[in-house]
Amino acid sequence: MNPFLAQQLQPVDAPGIDWGAILPMVIVFGAACVGVLVEAFVPKHQRWSGQVVLTLGSIAAAGIALGAYVSGRPSHGVLTMAGTLSIDTPALFLWGTLLALSVAAVLMIADRSVEPGGSFVAQAGIAPGTVQDRAQVQSTGMQTEVFPLALFALGGMMAFTAANDLLTMFIALEVLSLPLYLMCGLARRRRLLSQEAAVKYFLLGAFASAFFLYGLAMLYGYAGSVRLADIATASAGTDRSDTLLFAGFGLLMVGLLFKGSVGPFHTWTPDVYQGAPTPVTAFMAACTKVAAFGGILRVLTVAFEATSWEWRGVMWAVAIISMAIGAVLGLTQTDLKRMIAYSSIAHAGFLLIGTMALTDEGLSGTLFYLLAYGFTTLATFGVISLVRDSSGEATHLSAWAGLAKRSPLLAGVFTFLLLALAGIPLTSGFIGKFVVFSAALSDGMAPLVVIALVFSAVAAFFYLRVVVLMYFSEPAPDGPTVSVPGAFTTASIALGVIVTLLLGILPAFALDWAGAGGFALGG
Repeated sequence: MNPFLAQQLQPVDAPGIDWGAILPMVIVFGAACVGVLVEAFVPKHQRWSGQVVLTLGSIAAAGIALGAYVSGRPSHGVLTMAGTLSIDTPALFLWGTLLALSVAAVLMIADRSVEPGGSFVAQAGIAPGTVQDRAQVQSTGMQTEVFPLALFALGGMMAFTAANDLLTMFIALEVLSLPLYLMCGLARRRRLLSQEAAVKYFLLGAFASAFFLYGLAMLYGYAGSVRLADIATASAGTDRSDTLLFAGFGLLMVGLLFKGSVGPFHTWTPDVYQGAPTPVTAFMAACTKVAAFGGILRVLTVAFEATSWEWRGVMWAVAIISMAIGAVLGLTQTDLKRMIAYSSIAHAGFLLIGTMALTDEGLSGTLFYLLAYGFTTLATFGVISLVRDSSGEATHLSAWAGLAKRSPLLAGVFTFLLLALAGIPLTSGFIGKFVVFSAALSDGMAPLVVIALVFSAVAAFFYLRVVVLMYFSEPAPDGPTVSVPGAFTTASIALGVIVTLLLGILPAFALDWAGAGGFALGG
C-alpha cells in the first residue's frame, strides 16, 4: 500500500466533548430541529400550542442544565469540541442572560391577544396589498415557523459568545443572523415595510459578514491560525508585518460592530427596528446586543489585549461617533420604535467604553450593563405594542399625547422604563452606566467618560420629551386605544419591569456573578 495512503487511513481520535458544559446549547439546537419537524408533521391547528410548549420548555430545560453546571463548574473554564468552544464564566453569564431574555421575547412572540392572531402573518408567501393579504389580517392563524427560527437564532447567539476561534464565531454569526432576516419580514400588518426591513437587514448583514470573513482570512495569514489565543501569541512577539494584523482587526470589528448596532455601522438599525414585528424587534434589540458585545469582549480581551495601545484610539472615535449619532439623531425622531433604535445606538457607544477597559471591572460592568439593558428594552417594546389604532400599532409620538389620562398604569410603567434607559438612579440603567464608567475611569479613560456623560444628558431629553407628552398633553378625541394585554405580554412586561427595578436596588448578586472569573485563555 502507498505509505502516504496508509498514513491517511490511520484511525483518528474523536475530539473530547464535555457534554455537561455544552448541554444548554445542545438542548436549544435540538429543540429547534424538533420544531421544524412539528411544522412538517403536526396539523396546522395544533402547531401554535405545540410550538409554544416546546420553545418555552426547551429554554427552561436549558436554564436548568446551565444552573446545574454552574454550581460545579471549573473556575478556569473549559475548552471543548477540539478547542472551538470556551465555556468560561463570561460565556455562562451571557448564556444565562440570553436564556432569561429569550423567555420574555418568546412570550411576546406567542401572544395572540394584543393583535388578534398574533403579530405574524398567517402565510408568509402572500403578496402585500392583495385580497389575500387583506383577508389574512383578520384571520387567527400565524406563521408558527417563527418559533424554531427563534430557537436557531438563540442557539447561534450562545455559540457566538462561547466561540474560541474566528471560524466558529463566523458560523455562529450566520446561524444567529439568517433566522432574524426571515423573522423581520413576517409582520401581519404593514407588510411592505416589514419586507423592506428584512431585505435591508439581509443585504447589509451580508456585507458585514463579508467584512468579518475577509478580516478572518487576513488574521489567519498573519498568525497561521484562527484561534484567538494563537492570534494573541503571534501579535505579542513576531517578525511579521503588522499590516495584516491591523487590517484584519479592522475588517473583523466592522462585522462585529455592525451586529451590535454601533455607529457608524448602524444604518440598518432604525429601519429594521421600525419595520420588523415588534416582538422580533424586542428579541433583536435585547438578545442580539448581548451576543454581539459578548463576542466583542472575547475578541478584544483574548486576541488583541497586547495590541490595545494601537487600536484603542480608533475605538475611542467609534464610541464617540456612536454616542453622538444615537443622542443627536434620536432627538429628531417622531416614531417611537425609531427613537428606541437610536437609543440603542447611543447605548452601544456606552457599552463599547466598557469593552475597551480590558480589566476585570470593565468585563463585569459590561456584562451587567447587557443584562440590565436587555430586560428594560424588552419591556419597552412590550409597552409600545399595546397602543394601537385601526392600522395596528400607533408608534407616532402624537398618538401618545395624553396617554396618562387614558391609561395611568401603562403611562407609569413606560415612564419608569424610559427613566431606566436614561440612567436615572434606582433603576438598572443607572447602575449599569455607573459600573461601566467607573471601570473606564480606573483604566485612564476619563475624557471619554466625560464625553459619555454629556451625551447621556442629551439622550435623556428625548426620553423625557415622551414623558412630558404623556402627562402634560391632551389626548386627541379620535386617538388610539390602549389594548388590554394578554397573559403572555403581561408576564413579559412585568418580568422586564421587576428585573429593571431589582437590578437598580439590589445589583450585588448580578455584579458578583459577572465578576466571578475571566475568559479562558488557553488555545
